[in-house]
Amino acid sequence: MPDRWLTPPAVARQLGVDPSKVIAWLRRGELVGVNVADRVGGRPRYRVDPEQLALFLQRRSTSTAPKLVRRRKTAGFARKYYT
Repeated sequence: MPDRWLTPPAVARQLGVDPSKVIAWLRRGELVGVNVADRVGGRPRYRVDPEQLALFLQRRSTSTAPKLVRRRKTAGFARKYYT
């Protein structure tokens, strides 16, 4: 396998998340990777192509930050409660 493939801990370091989060993305199919384990039923050894990582990040990125909507509490509730 070429050296350009990344391990889940390497992807986690790049993104600043826990490696278990990267493995969860791989298991759910959100992030595309390859299992290079010796046995099919054994412990998975995932590798991620950097191009697939770029596509994953592009799908999950937002163009603008969501606008925060602030709700105001009505003053009438406090007056009714204490009167």
